[in-house]
Amino acid sequence: MKVISGIQPSGELHLGNYFGAIRQYLKMQEEHDCLFFVANYHALTSLRDAPRLRRLSVDVAMDYLALGLKPERVGIFLQSDLPEVCELAWILSTVTPMGLLQRCHAYKDKVAQGIPSDHGLFAYPVLMAADILIHQTGLVPVGQDQKQHVEVCRDIGERFNSLFGETFKLPEPYILSDVAIVPGTDGRKMSKSYGNTLRMFEPENTLKKKIMGIQTDSTPVESPKDPEKDNLFALVKLLASDAERAEIEQRYRQGGIGYGEVKKRLLGMFLEYFKEARLRRQELENDPARVERVLAEGAAKARASAAPTLKAARAAVGL
Repeated sequence: MKVISGIQPSGELHLGNYFGAIRQYLKMQEEHDCLFFVANYHALTSLRDAPRLRRLSVDVAMDYLALGLKPERVGIFLQSDLPEVCELAWILSTVTPMGLLQRCHAYKDKVAQGIPSDHGLFAYPVLMAADILIHQTGLVPVGQDQKQHVEVCRDIGERFNSLFGETFKLPEPYILSDVAIVPGTDGRKMSKSYGNTLRMFEPENTLKKKIMGIQTDSTPVESPKDPEKDNLFALVKLLASDAERAEIEQRYRQGGIGYGEVKKRLLGMFLEYFKEARLRRQELENDPARVERVLAEGAAKARASAAPTLKAARAAVGL
């Protein structure tokens, strides 16, 4: 089954990206025909700094590789190396109802947050539909809260097919049921926009400072604590071994463990969990030509996948 997904390079990848998406990518690459891209066209809706965008785009690709995506099994590419998606996005925009885009919760949420309402943000779902439809994608891995994105893609593809004949395969959402909600250092959902992230590849000293600064309540060391209501323990659950998780949970409920001790242990868990990935990341930083080769090969694979669909779409509309 053809699978496609991408992550925006609007900031360095963090623990939420790993447990929310990349961990699932690692499983899917063993079972499906996958394309994983760096969504730098999409990032233009929020990032207006050219040097930073270029650097972050390569960094995300490096992170993909360091965390275990295998270029011999999947295509890894920059979205901008597949300009065909922009042509298809325009073609699709001519059949996309305004009302469909106005109902998209991501657009409404961002406007409510005060993000400027430009055309790129409004038309974002059309470009996303092009990303998916151009490869005749069967499955799109998403969290439950992102299911609407795939439904909009299906609506656009279905409308095109009804007007011009069967051209696009309509994808199905692959709901990532084991996606963890990862709390940030301030207790809110971990997000680049909140500045509350823990990054897999940041220097140990800055990682330590962030972990030791995680917000907790004032419950004394000797008092029992509810692990289900503690954001610090939520991070422990993601990174600890089963035995260590059970031991810390028991001490939470009985009392006798302080947040400072848990933070120190969390740092050790974090470094151990990503030890091999951090070593691979260092190797990739010392061999940028390897990353360039992977992206070039991934782009070639993506363009070969996209070409027949774009040709069919152009012919269908009379271009």
